[in-house]
Amino acid sequence: MPEKWTGELIGKMHNERVTLADLAAEAGWVKGYVSMILNGTRNPPGARERLENAFERVIGKRIS
Repeated sequence: MPEKWTGELIGKMHNERVTLADLAAEAGWVKGYVSMILNGTRNPPGARERLENAFERVIGKRIS
């Protein structure tokens, strides 16, 4: 079962048009692994912080 934060992150990705590929590249993981995390089949330590930080960096690069 996915955690609440993953749904919130997916919603923010949708609203900001951040793709799974964008997020995965910035986090340093492959798309398939990020998908497993967001779908709740994997839960590595620090995943939330790493993906949320990656999301913010993707958005930050667009503004700069």
